[in-house]
Amino acid sequence: MSDTTDAALELAGKHVLLGLSGGIACYKAAELCRLLVKAGATVQVVMTEAAERFITPVTMQALSNRAVYTSQWDAREPNNMPHINLGREADAILVAPASADLMAQLAQGRASDLLTLLCLARPLATTPLLLAPAMNREMWAHPATQRNAAQLVADGAFVLPVGQGDQACGETGDGRMLEPEELLQELVAHFQPKVLRGQHVLVTAGPTFEAMDPVRGVTNHSSGKMGFAVARAAREAGADVTLVAGPVHLPTPRGVHRVNVQSAEQMHEAVMGRLHEASVFVATAAVADWRPAAAAGQKIKKAANGAPPAVAFVENPDILAEAAATERARNGQLFCVGFAAESHDLAEHAKAKRARKGVPLLVGNIGPATFGRDDNALLLVDEHGTEALPPGPKTVLARQLVVEIARRMKG
Repeated sequence: MSDTTDAALELAGKHVLLGLSGGIACYKAAELCRLLVKAGATVQVVMTEAAERFITPVTMQALSNRAVYTSQWDAREPNNMPHINLGREADAILVAPASADLMAQLAQGRASDLLTLLCLARPLATTPLLLAPAMNREMWAHPATQRNAAQLVADGAFVLPVGQGDQACGETGDGRMLEPEELLQELVAHFQPKVLRGQHVLVTAGPTFEAMDPVRGVTNHSSGKMGFAVARAAREAGADVTLVAGPVHLPTPRGVHRVNVQSAEQMHEAVMGRLHEASVFVATAAVADWRPAAAAGQKIKKAANGAPPAVAFVENPDILAEAAATERARNGQLFCVGFAAESHDLAEHAKAKRARKGVPLLVGNIGPATFGRDDNALLLVDEHGTEALPPGPKTVLARQLVVEIARRMKG
């Protein structure tokens, strides 16, 4: 599941002002601009004179399909005030890369070029400013830079985290600009309503694998995509998120803490050891109901007569039911949400499972119709009845589900 697929048209209707200050990370701004346009945004690029030393306005114009602004004296604006007009038009200003010098100027309220002018002149209440720092590790760690970053946050800007790794100077450490897809995720997240701010959400995702021997086991077709989408949506909504993931090969949603497990018993241990931190538990994982009573130490060989091996099964722990039965869930400190992947009679089975598990909200879907896909259709079941969420991308459905969870918690 690629981030660019997830983010298709997620910025539709948004106008983004993309600012470039001087730094080698300007080369990443070209791909970032392409991703923003692909996500449905219109992009207006503004470059400093130093940025033009690293990448040309022609490149950014071709990618944004809009003329690039580089000077506060640009005569194309009828009133000769691009520093006013450009900021008023934007839904958000994203400066990537944001150099140490640019951050210092903004922290001190100084402006020496069009980009810093429009950042200072933007309407604070309606035009958010996101800064993606990019600099040498010593520059980033310098007390002055850290003071400036803290001051910018205090003044209402959003200073994004820095990446870690090899730097153009040959050194290694903090200070790299985030990758374009990471910046895209940060911007998309910024526009999402923070309905779970202050909450800690624990999510399970994917299948479990119950070993029969060192090479075989019992599992299912769950891809984990729905659970990962829920984790991402919860983080976008302002929550701290822990994701307990079965054996899947999916990138961890940005800002989410991931715990990898294999078996149902491992997932049970990971969840129960973290429930005390959570205010919301979303059990999206397709946990195996049974496991082999004992896993063979060596590969089970085929018998000469072709007879299948005799494998005894035992029941796995019921993670959702156990979570819903905790004292914190009973007294309203833990909101539990279950998932049901059915093959038929969805409403009937989902209602029965909600009652059996004792959870306030059960989310049902038809498993064979969604396993491995990027889209889904959900049925919400609570004490008042059922509500269908129509088919759509799993990221969109996950955001809708997060809103429904927040509404029920408040209600």
